[in-house]
Amino acid sequence: MSIDIVDCGPARTGVDTSVDAARWRACATAAGLALVLLLAGCGAKGATDPAAGAPEPAKVEQEGNADLVKVAHPDQFPTAIAGRYDSAPSLNVTGVVSADVSRNVPVISIASGRILEVRARLGDTVTKGQLLLRVQSADTASAFSDYRQAVADETLANAQLARSKILYEKGAIAQKDLEVAQDVEEKAKVTVETTTEHLRVLGADKDHPTAVVEIVAPASGVITDQQVTTASGTQGLASPNAFTISDLSHVWIVCDVYENDLAFVHVDEYGEVRLNAYPDRVLRARISNIGPILDPNLRTLKVRLEVENPGFMRLGMFVKATFHGQKKEAHAMVPSTAVLHLHDRDWVYEPLENGQFRRVEVSGGDMLPGKMQEIRTGIQPGQRVVENALVLQNTGDVSGQ
Repeated sequence: MSIDIVDCGPARTGVDTSVDAARWRACATAAGLALVLLLAGCGAKGATDPAAGAPEPAKVEQEGNADLVKVAHPDQFPTAIAGRYDSAPSLNVTGVVSADVSRNVPVISIASGRILEVRARLGDTVTKGQLLLRVQSADTASAFSDYRQAVADETLANAQLARSKILYEKGAIAQKDLEVAQDVEEKAKVTVETTTEHLRVLGADKDHPTAVVEIVAPASGVITDQQVTTASGTQGLASPNAFTISDLSHVWIVCDVYENDLAFVHVDEYGEVRLNAYPDRVLRARISNIGPILDPNLRTLKVRLEVENPGFMRLGMFVKATFHGQKKEAHAMVPSTAVLHLHDRDWVYEPLENGQFRRVEVSGGDMLPGKMQEIRTGIQPGQRVVENALVLQNTGDVSGQ
């Protein structure tokens, strides 16, 4: 491609200026046209041909519906009609078995001293009057000393009173002397009674003087707490309780109920309790208290249930408590084999036309007698479902549509 360049030349002096102006405009027009042609030629050389390797537009392929399946022989999968099951709405919460505080009995030693022997340990079942520990106490030794002195003083006072009565009858002493003797005898008697009671409080027997006090179980039950060991010391009431004996024939179950679910629980109503260790055993527990204080972080309340212990409940066990509402609702029920548990969800298959089945997500409920299962949401009574969803799911004839 060739371009002719027009020489405009320098402007001449002494010549008509209009001629020069026209000549310069012509030069500028020619130069602009040449530049346009040059650029157009370069652009044509850099263009790409769509037919010479240009990428084709992306094609999007639509996948089939995963919840819709088709089988070659639908008659191989029998169906059942969902029945009707009337049940009240329920609330499931977790709880922990705890001791009934009103049935806890502390074991204490009023006498201070050193523990010589421990006859029981944590977890033991004890009976009332059983020896638990022996304490060597200086308090008890001092109390026996006071008691013996009081007995000796009482004996002397009795003898003096008897002698004063004889002398008063013979006129040897005045009445005031007899009254003084009677007063001394009364005070000696009170002192003996006081020292005897002191020994009883310390746990000692006045008829068996010794510095060793035997601590026995005040009630029957299970030792649920122990704070003493052999050779340790005790400071009487200033020390922690040596043992705690709990009557586990009745226990508490303390549950956490969310604020939004409080309508399900009422005092004196009953709930069903299942232990994680024994899921097949169902117990009835009475709601005895609903806590007055709401946890500001968890938004829960403590709900306390009372239940009779059949013998296999242990403190600290986890339980699941179920509370039922007052108004019943109509739900569907299907054979338990019709429910498919997949990816932490429950599904059933609903038959359609042309050998197709639709997978429907449901919310499974309680297991019912006759190998049936409650369906709370997803299908209604009267709908038809495949009896064995797992067989349909795993069959080789199933193909996604």
